[in-house]
Amino acid sequence: MTLVNLLKNEDAKMKFMLVGRDGSDAQALDRRMAARQAHIEMCDKMKAQGTLSYAAAILDDSEKMIGSILICDFPTRQDLENHLKEEPYVKGDVWRDIEIKTIKPGAAFAT
Repeated sequence: MTLVNLLKNEDAKMKFMLVGRDGSDAQALDRRMAARQAHIEMCDKMKAQGTLSYAAAILDDSEKMIGSILICDFPTRQDLENHLKEEPYVKGDVWRDIEIKTIKPGAAFAT
């Protein structure tokens, strides 16, 4: 697909990698656990809608959850940022640092 064709396709989505890093304070894991079920439910909904390709918890050396990584599809970065306003880990003050990068999967992973 050429760039011109992509720009004409209103349903075209961009792939993003989101890395959310939890706070490092003593209550960080408690906040994560309090918001976790709502976060998982949102991820399930995103997967069903085709906006989430992959998600995983990031673990420290003792296998404690300290963050998350999501590979997701949105028409624009602004759409992703709007989505984050409803993300339970954002609303619950779990993720204290969020990095978003546009990515391009290799041919074997392109959908």
